[in-house]
Amino acid sequence: MLRRPATETQITHGGRLWLYVLGGLTLLFLILPSLLVIPLSFSDSRYLAFPPPGWSTRWYEAYFDAIEWRDATAMSFTAATLTMVISTALGTLAAYGMHTSQSRFTQLAYATFMLPLIIPGILIAIGIFLLYAHLGLNNTLTGIVLAHSVMAIPLVVILVASSFKSYDMNQEMVARSLGASRPWAFLTVTLPQIKTSVISAALLAFITSLDEVVISLFIAGGDKATLTRRMFNALRDEIDPTIAAISTLLILISIFLLGLTQLLQRSPNQQPTPGNEPSPRQSAKA
Repeated sequence: MLRRPATETQITHGGRLWLYVLGGLTLLFLILPSLLVIPLSFSDSRYLAFPPPGWSTRWYEAYFDAIEWRDATAMSFTAATLTMVISTALGTLAAYGMHTSQSRFTQLAYATFMLPLIIPGILIAIGIFLLYAHLGLNNTLTGIVLAHSVMAIPLVVILVASSFKSYDMNQEMVARSLGASRPWAFLTVTLPQIKTSVISAALLAFITSLDEVVISLFIAGGDKATLTRRMFNALRDEIDPTIAAISTLLILISIFLLGLTQLLQRSPNQQPTPGNEPSPRQSAKA
């Protein structure tokens, strides 16, 4: 096994053993704090203690029985779903527009979309809070969704824009030359072939909204508090293993969605089999 070549340059796995060990240690360093939360969530102690003195599911029961936790969870999932829909639609259209545009300002537009990933989140949160104070959007679902969409759209743009690099735009041009309008050609010819990247982008947008905490601390409160905001308040007021139980559930959801995203990214886009593919004329007539 270690003598087998790892790359086309005939470097063996044994020669890369040091790199595998270093990578493994780095991954362990990154994920170990998160993994420690899982056993803490099954502790029967009233306080966070590792290792747990005993085992119990009481904190999961406390989470599901508390109406404030259920309301915060419903708010987070509602906001994440709306954020996913809005950011996926706008991000996909933005990536499509920049890919097809011949303007010299395309790179500037792309850099502008990337700003939320570059600017510290705390600065974005402060700016949104001050803006919402004038617009009356603080502590509203609309404000939460719009703010979360700002953070999710750049991820959608990156994923969808990468899919366009391997897509032949001539297929859409043929459909348009046969009478299909540009929106219809995009929906019937282009979108089906980049759907894998679009779905992956939607899942990442959902995760981004669900896990976002900094902006939520500024603009989400009262009966519109998100789950992450409630968790922060609980950590500040009283630390109990209920937080570990909620964190474990969020970790499992994030792992599942990220795994699904990677699975979709690995799956090749389905291509029509020879002789059965729809012709551009059929697409134009649809």
